[in-house]
Amino acid sequence: MSSVSSQSIRRYILTASVTAITVTGAWYGAGLKSRQEFKKEKTAALEATPAQKIEQLESTKFRLLQQKADLQTKIDRLSAKTNTTSGDAQQHAG
Repeated sequence: MSSVSSQSIRRYILTASVTAITVTGAWYGAGLKSRQEFKKEKTAALEATPAQKIEQLESTKFRLLQQKADLQTKIDRLSAKTNTTSGDAQQHAG
């Protein structure tokens, strides 16, 4: 009976060890890839001509303005919804 118990314990320890190694490897690999991509982008930015830099900045500006408009729309909808909800509450209280 004790051999079955020690085999089970050994199996759990081995499984946990393999899982830990796999997770650590995946985490390290993802970090390594991120660092390589960052270096690549940094090198590309440094080697870019002024015209390319302006183009990149303009595309970034366009993307940020789109995000701003989307967020403003969401804020406006939420504000309208909140005002409607508070107005309904005041009508029921009155």
